[in-house]
Amino acid sequence: MMKDSDFVDPKNVVKCRELLYRLMISQLFYDGHHQLAVELTGLVRADPPCPPSDRLLNIFRQASQIDSNKPTNVFDEITSGLDLEFEIESSALAPEPASYETAYVTSHKAACRAGCFSYDGQLVATGSVDASIKILDVDRMLAKSAPDEQEPGREQQGHPVIRTLYDHTDEVAYLEFHPKDQILASGSRDHTVKLFDISKASVKKAHKVLSDCVPVRSLAFHPTGDYMAVGTDHHVLRVYDVHTGQCFVSAIPSQQHTDSITCVRYSVNAKVYATGSMDGAIKLWDGVSGRCINTFSQAHDGSEICSIAFTRNGKYLLSSGQDSLVKLWEFKNF
Repeated sequence: MMKDSDFVDPKNVVKCRELLYRLMISQLFYDGHHQLAVELTGLVRADPPCPPSDRLLNIFRQASQIDSNKPTNVFDEITSGLDLEFEIESSALAPEPASYETAYVTSHKAACRAGCFSYDGQLVATGSVDASIKILDVDRMLAKSAPDEQEPGREQQGHPVIRTLYDHTDEVAYLEFHPKDQILASGSRDHTVKLFDISKASVKKAHKVLSDCVPVRSLAFHPTGDYMAVGTDHHVLRVYDVHTGQCFVSAIPSQQHTDSITCVRYSVNAKVYATGSMDGAIKLWDGVSGRCINTFSQAHDGSEICSIAFTRNGKYLLSSGQDSLVKLWEFKNF
């Protein structure tokens, strides 16, 4: 029998995780694994004590049964978001207005210029004009956002800011987490790209530095994490081998931009990557040869390109420009 206290809001990640831990402890006691149950009780500080119960097993069996009975449908994988692979009729009804709630606030000593999530969504990094970088734990931020639900032991989760890095000497312009390893890359106006091993609690300095002769504006990891494309105040795009630090550029000078590179992004399959520039052009580059394969010279009527992003299927590119427009580009040949 479920008690009222066993019901939690599915949107409350912290409460859901607490209930899961309690169910695990109860199941361990029920199955006779008393030592494991006692150790887990101490680790998660379960209070009140968890009685023996096989509820977790029953929930698992019910979920497995529901999953096995679920009909296979080609449309099952379609999410509520916009899928650009399909054309749908436009609805006459306006969507429900979105609501936003501030979960946590942290601050630098100067303007914050860069921010990003890790690929697993567990970490956030922020970079500032004050040259510092902060790394925050998302679960801890969410826990801090609900003071009315605090319980004994909650404060042991610690402060959301888990790392503060001081290794740049000028504004941090761009940040990106490595797609596979516990590494954070930062680009700065101090003419460097720095790689930080954030798996080490004591990290303060970068374990690898890529030096340039001009300020760095943007960067993007290759999906494998072995390479990194870097855009700077110079018009020539750089591609670095992350392991050796070796730099590659196109062998054909005429393929390069004519002004600073403001943004760079890889497609998910890495077949192509794109760059945007202050010269108003968007360029597509072959992911293997590094050659420019297409140029939209007046992408935003000659205005500076501010940002670019590929869709997950790689068939579309979204761009924004100083002309106050956002454009969606379709690639039929990729």
